[in-house]
Amino acid sequence: MDIQGQFNLVAKSYDENRKKFIPCFDDYYISSTDFIARTLNYEPKLIYDLGSGTGLLSSFWYRHFPKSEYVLIDIAEEMLNVARKRFAGISNIKYEVLDYSESMPEGNPDLIISALSIHHLENTSKKKLFKRVYESLENDRLFANYDQFCSDSSVINENVEEYWIDEIKKSGISEIEYERWLERKKLDREISIGKEIQMLKDVGFRNVECIYLKGKFGIIVSIK
Repeated sequence: MDIQGQFNLVAKSYDENRKKFIPCFDDYYISSTDFIARTLNYEPKLIYDLGSGTGLLSSFWYRHFPKSEYVLIDIAEEMLNVARKRFAGISNIKYEVLDYSESMPEGNPDLIISALSIHHLENTSKKKLFKRVYESLENDRLFANYDQFCSDSSVINENVEEYWIDEIKKSGISEIEYERWLERKKLDREISIGKEIQMLKDVGFRNVECIYLKGKFGIIVSIK
């Protein structure tokens, strides 16, 4: 099954299981978003959320910038349908069923965010996306990628994988959800933090830094 099909399949249970799959959920989504938002030196007018899924990441950004315009972009319409229910009645949040690895909506976002999506792309597609992101932003504007990474060291990577799987198994996840996760995991095309930082610098971002990393989960902030 392809990426679109896999995520349509799990759309309704996706949020419920996030904390089971992400042991550092609160630090990763909530505390890190608070840090980035509070240190941002401008109030974004237009925010793109790439691979937004059910709108989970945007929900944490919305707490800081409720007046911003949001465009939630995802290839899986069922995921966006969950997001529509989450933000029901909020007029400044729009939805685009779109493959962001091929194109982005017209407009000039001054903040682009993404969570646990870009690691599904092959490296050549990652590079093309980062170039597109760079070109769409004005100077001094920010791109924040909350994603899943591997280690450069195969030994350390194996240790991290074992720890992660053990934490998931202890979380109370159902057998069927665990099996579905293993299927989705086959779609992962992870790279290391260091390699992604270099990709981002290669397309032109002048300030790039990993501001959070625990196990598999890291956040890279890039400023044009």
